[in-house]
Amino acid sequence: MQKMIDYKKIEDCIKKAGQMVLNANMENASVEKKTGDANFCTEYDIKVQKFLIDELSKILPEASFFGEEDTSNNIKDMNKEYIFYIDPIDGTTNFMFNYYHSSVSVGLAKNGEMIAGFVYNPFVDKLYKAIKNEGAFLNDKKLGIKDLSVEEGIVAFGCARYNECDVNILFETVKDLFLKSLSIRSGGSAAIDISRVAEGSNVIYLEYRLQPYDFAAASVIIEEAGGIITRVGGGKISLTEPCSILAGTKKAHAEVMKIAKEKGYNSEF
Repeated sequence: MQKMIDYKKIEDCIKKAGQMVLNANMENASVEKKTGDANFCTEYDIKVQKFLIDELSKILPEASFFGEEDTSNNIKDMNKEYIFYIDPIDGTTNFMFNYYHSSVSVGLAKNGEMIAGFVYNPFVDKLYKAIKNEGAFLNDKKLGIKDLSVEEGIVAFGCARYNECDVNILFETVKDLFLKSLSIRSGGSAAIDISRVAEGSNVIYLEYRLQPYDFAAASVIIEEAGGIITRVGGGKISLTEPCSILAGTKKAHAEVMKIAKEKGYNSEF
């Protein structure tokens, strides 16, 4: 029998986590530097992830967790039927400097396939959510992507300094997209910026290296809204290791794949 999952409780839990982010006081908060350039973890990243693991464990006790921050409860058992992918504060650098463009991102996979995603920006009270085969929503508004080309919309991209990639190829690609599109944006939260493709604010999102917890939740949202998400070379995204991400309308996705290849991108990373 198909297990009934209480998605409303999951949503409520994520909103409570968002309030923890909203109410955070960074004036005296501890900040640790992680591996790589400009890569940080605040005490609130750890607190929010622990809260989410504790509360989601009550909702779905048999699930394991793949989270960004290393905690004693974060077992990362990839053989479980259900796995929650958690980024407690996607956009930590934004969070540290009061950019108000950060999110709590939680995705749920079953047997290696994403079945639900929630991306919540508490600073503007916007919750992107999707359950497989049930559509994508922004708060209570159903989302549906209009299939626009690059020249008809805004291009978004990510460029975290701690992620290994060929910077020259990335920015040559972005330069070409800047000249072809209406404008470009780099928001600093992949989860939000992919979700904004589902909302219709961006026509594409490009990043050459992301972790599964960065994009797992948003991947369900964009697909349920009618968009497409793959690696930059067109391969299937990975839920077990880092990979590149290209998410957008079908027209823009095909165009950017071609441009990236012309600029020298030839890897399935």
